[in-house]
Amino acid sequence: MNERIIELNDIAPKEFWGAQDAHLETIKKYYPKLKIVARGTTLKAFGEKEELDEFETRFNRLMAHFTRYNNIDDNVIDRVIQSNTQDDQRMPDYDKVLVHGVGGKLIKAMTPNQQKMVDMLAKNDMLFAIGPAGTGKTYTGVALAVRALKEKQVKRIILTRPAVEAGENLGFLPGDMKEKLDPYMQPLYDALRDMIPAQTLEDYILKGIIQIAPLAFMRGRTLDNAFVILDEAQNTTHNQMKMFLTRMGKNAKFIVTGDPGQVDLPRRTISGLKEALLVLKDIDGIAMIYLDDKDIVRHRLVKKIIDAYKSIENHD
Repeated sequence: MNERIIELNDIAPKEFWGAQDAHLETIKKYYPKLKIVARGTTLKAFGEKEELDEFETRFNRLMAHFTRYNNIDDNVIDRVIQSNTQDDQRMPDYDKVLVHGVGGKLIKAMTPNQQKMVDMLAKNDMLFAIGPAGTGKTYTGVALAVRALKEKQVKRIILTRPAVEAGENLGFLPGDMKEKLDPYMQPLYDALRDMIPAQTLEDYILKGIIQIAPLAFMRGRTLDNAFVILDEAQNTTHNQMKMFLTRMGKNAKFIVTGDPGQVDLPRRTISGLKEALLVLKDIDGIAMIYLDDKDIVRHRLVKKIIDAYKSIENHD
């Protein structure tokens, strides 16, 4: 009897096999001549070579579907196993979808300027995405990073923010450094949790495939084969911004996001973001996109709140 061993690479087995191995049991029904056993991330199948070859081909397509869409069910299993074409699992408007998030959620550019972010990064290795809160600049950036990782264009994602203590001193917060910084990095975690199943995300972080760290941790590193996002960049100093931008290594993509209207730096400190936008504006390979109120995709009140504050600030 022949044996075939298949590993679930970068796939959380609990989510792939389903509750009480329901998905595995469905798969087994299509191959009654094979003995199929799954333990953790390893699947073993025993049977005739021809049957095993077909099973492995279809099973690989199922794994590819799950990696792309973060979701399988009985209908998907039925379609993938019984279809003779490799692209049977492709969903409508795939080209417009950046990532199929948790539970099959479609994550795509929601506004023309967000779509410009996607288009610009395809033609440039560094992108500055500037705009007020709620315009989706960070969320779109994280989606682009996750897509690049899934498609193996990069080997890791690095997300960073300058740890400006906006009204709070980290030294007085309880816990170790990670526990102190995690709440500050929460928006980045929130975006990732929308796009990558919990167990897979935890594994990626443990293996260093996804790294979330304050900007100071970037010093001295060369970031090769990485998709790197600097968030809240308006709170970088001249030295921090220069340090970050010069970390760029081979086969790297950099996105810098920020809102020049929300600087939390000490008075008389020049924002590294504002300076970079002037210094780098004519460099080939660096793109800049300015999002505005029309790109706000949060609650409808957010735009009204921003407009109200703008009217006060314009009178000052």
